Amino acid sequence: MRNRRSIGISLILSSLLFLYLNSNYGWRQSALFVVGIAAGVILYHAAFGFTAAWREVANTGRGAGLRAQMIMLAATVLIFTPLIAQGEFLGTNLRGSVAPLNVSVICGAFMFGIGMQLGGGCASGTLFTAGGGNVRMLITLAAFIAGSLLGTWQWSLWQGAPGFAPFSLAENFGVAGGIGISLLLFALVWLGTSLYEKRRLGAVLDDDNNSPPYSWLHGPWPLIAGACALAAVNVATLLLAGRPWGVTSAFALWGGKLAVISGIDVTSWAYWQRPALTSALEQSVFSDITSVMNIGIMLGALLAAGLASKFSPSFKSPMRSMLGAVIGGLLLGYGARIAFGCNIGAYFGGISSTSLHGWLWFVCAFAGSTLGTKLRPYFGLS
Repeated sequence: MRNRRSIGISLILSSLLFLYLNSNYGWRQSALFVVGIAAGVILYHAAFGFTAAWREVANTGRGAGLRAQMIMLAATVLIFTPLIAQGEFLGTNLRGSVAPLNVSVICGAFMFGIGMQLGGGCASGTLFTAGGGNVRMLITLAAFIAGSLLGTWQWSLWQGAPGFAPFSLAENFGVAGGIGISLLLFALVWLGTSLYEKRRLGAVLDDDNNSPPYSWLHGPWPLIAGACALAAVNVATLLLAGRPWGVTSAFALWGGKLAVISGIDVTSWAYWQRPALTSALEQSVFSDITSVMNIGIMLGALLAAGLASKFSPSFKSPMRSMLGAVIGGLLLGYGARIAFGCNIGAYFGGISSTSLHGWLWFVCAFAGSTLGTKLRPYFGLS
């Protein structure tokens, strides 16, 4: 009964919000909402988590999840690179996610990596597990929003961080060069994880979702299917929104709006004085692309959890675990703000845009995740 109810709630809310968005904000906003719903279903049914995949490498040596991420990135970069180089698609200007390689990326990504393991999820993982009925992740999400707001308050402190200018492989080596170098890097990660896994376990193992039976309606899905489907989500976002998929800017916006309601004048902070963000604070949250997609992810995960007969929220969680969720969420939010994004915006979007800051983010976040994995037992987490 609970699972049927979750399916019904998801379908009703999704239908109503789709009609509202289409009527008030146009077909493009409603289409992006649908892309968000699809992302939620994909993430849930494929159990496509960045946090667990990285933890598996550190704990057991298994790298199937990380290799699936390389497939996702390879599929995306093959499509992204020529599209971004073209600069336009059917009247929509296209741009990649390219950012500096500086100390703020290093520190922010490292914080984010620790936060992933203590909070129990990354940006996309927090959304789809919370939407799927994990009550602890709602605590992580609330702290994520608070950490994002804190990051906007201190944003100006990190703007002068030492480092190097943005560097795009495609802009410096051409489309073919950018794709070729990216594919080589993906292959090296694939090979490195395979050799490490074989050394620790004696063989390279398939992912747990890769053996039948699976169901496209009820799940689970193979990781490879999830990787390719998420690549399609990012490509669809690029074509509809004009830029890669992102998640955490919406958390900062939600925090900013809540702060304004509470009487805090965030408009005096440098982060919010940029025209686009000043306007976003004044407008409805439904006018914000990232917010609409995030809501879609949660509703899609709620639908997928019901279809999989796994929607069973529990409100019992040890205090140590809750403390980990709060600390992890704060690190996730603050880290993402100063590192130019999260596992989706900086890692997925940055690397798919052939930006070297995406690779720097990956290395630093993975290091933080490894440390976070060692800290998990102190918070009662396995």
